[in-house]
Amino acid sequence: MDKAILVAVNDQNLNLSEEIEELKSLCYACGIEIIDEVIQNLDRPNPTTYVGKGKLEEVKITLNSHEVTLVITNDELSPAQISTLEKQLDCDVFDRTFIILEIFRRRAQTKEALLQVELAIHKYQLPRLVGSRKGLSRQRGTGGGFARGRGAGEMKLELERREIYDRMAFIKRELANLTKLRKQQRVKRKKNEMKTVALVGYTNSGKSSTLNGLLKYSILPKKEVFEKDMLFATLETATRAIKTKNNLNFLLTDTVGFVNKLPHQLIEAFKSTLEEIKEAHLIVHVVDAANPKFEEQVKTTNQVLKEIGIKDIPMIYAFNKIDLVNGSFYIPPEYSNAITISATNDINLDKLLDFIEENLFKSYYEVEIKLPYEKSNLINTIRENAIIINYEETPECYLIKAKLPDYLFEQLKDYIEL
Repeated sequence: MDKAILVAVNDQNLNLSEEIEELKSLCYACGIEIIDEVIQNLDRPNPTTYVGKGKLEEVKITLNSHEVTLVITNDELSPAQISTLEKQLDCDVFDRTFIILEIFRRRAQTKEALLQVELAIHKYQLPRLVGSRKGLSRQRGTGGGFARGRGAGEMKLELERREIYDRMAFIKRELANLTKLRKQQRVKRKKNEMKTVALVGYTNSGKSSTLNGLLKYSILPKKEVFEKDMLFATLETATRAIKTKNNLNFLLTDTVGFVNKLPHQLIEAFKSTLEEIKEAHLIVHVVDAANPKFEEQVKTTNQVLKEIGIKDIPMIYAFNKIDLVNGSFYIPPEYSNAITISATNDINLDKLLDFIEENLFKSYYEVEIKLPYEKSNLINTIRENAIIINYEETPECYLIKAKLPDYLFEQLKDYIEL
């Protein structure tokens, strides 16, 4: 495992200690061990060297004392800052954004995730090409005719830029095709009147474990998703069909986790995937209740949701990992629509499914239906799409008390007792 020094600027950030601990975890996920920290109090990072000259000397001394040749910064650096720091410190310098992008690069599995991560990396690298290569020389044009004698030719740097732009254009076209396919799937769901629920939350809050746990209570065969106790364990959007004990169907989608200072390149690259959240009828915000700073994580997640245009979608909170909380856990009053669970220990998951059902289908109409026997072909439709409270077969007709969605109410209105 590589070893590094962590350098941070404290610009009156009340959450700096949590950011540093999180960055250590991110580095560990990249195979980097942080063996020391250098922190400077500044109103804002130095535009040239991130920290001041005196602190830069302290970083040099710390590097030499530990015989380390790698520095990680808590904030995203400009190309000029990286170039200056690497020259003055004589070592590699990575920023927080680079570390997060590297984790995403290693974890991506599906074609879409691989393309999204590659696009984000190119956007990050493009302005940093200057100074990132040694001995860039000019290439003189050698062709005859019109091109002959047109100057010194292109620099290798310009060729590399062109290659990156071409690759980015190709990736965007591929992602556009995948986005089109995803939209077609959403249109099909809408035609089938299929309700959708999106699981969102901070990375490692337990979204995938919650999805797998809810599958246990589904009437349908379960197909679990990958889960592991690590940051950004899954990057792919996974959707599973759920059927409740009341015979109601909905789709449950697990989405990529968020993190403090999530690089804007990733938000932009993953927009097509995050569109799944925008199309949801209900959001389940999974929160790590065992984390003492869970409220900050909730704020970070809600801020990212706001940045991608999520609004006016009902949200419930699932405070996960309740089994790891020391003592009693009280849900803060501002989270009125909330429940406590443990996805791994199957605590209250059945209640969470009921809670989802209650919020997802609360607009249903409770009615009494007198359905003639000659309309028996509608019985299966009612069973599959309504909440049946009572069912009888009388000498005259089917007598059904049920909760119906809007479209089914319209379809059966001739048989509903008003």
